[in-house]
Amino acid sequence: MIAGVDEAGRGPLAGPVVAAAVVLGPGGIVGLDDSKKLSAAARERLAEAIRRACHVGVGIASVEEIDRLNILHATMLAMTRAVDALGCAPREVLVDGNRLPDWRWSARAIIGGDASEPCISAASIIAKVTRDAIMVAADAAHPGYGWASNKGYGSAAHLAALATLGPTPLHRRSFAPVARALERQPV
Repeated sequence: MIAGVDEAGRGPLAGPVVAAAVVLGPGGIVGLDDSKKLSAAARERLAEAIRRACHVGVGIASVEEIDRLNILHATMLAMTRAVDALGCAPREVLVDGNRLPDWRWSARAIIGGDASEPCISAASIIAKVTRDAIMVAADAAHPGYGWASNKGYGSAAHLAALATLGPTPLHRRSFAPVARALERQPV
């Protein structure tokens, strides 16, 4: 019962940070890799297979939590929520990166784990697919920012929209480009 944990969405200007925890099923999943190395179609296909065959937990830290705690602490909170949501108690948790949340599980941080540890690769895929779906839905609710394609990252189109349209409730006010846009808004 080894769980892999990874997150998606630490760097964007908008939207939550999403973490996933995955305990692989007995047969494993063929084709796992770091989610950033896979096409969107491959991620979707693998996410479906992972959800069918594995224990999966997802944890989300909201924009408000990101602004209140900072992105690092919000990420650790999302990771803790993801492991809590697994529905089973892992013997050990492998976390992509160089930091671990302060939690009750035995754990190891593994730099590059999303490419080297299959359970972390699976978590990477689930976190990315989940967050991307959130941002595509947010694009429909807040048109003009291009979130369906940029997923909330600071692309040129997103930054231009931020300057002309101003921040939405999904923008992270503690991030410098959003804070600058807020300063420019009329009172």
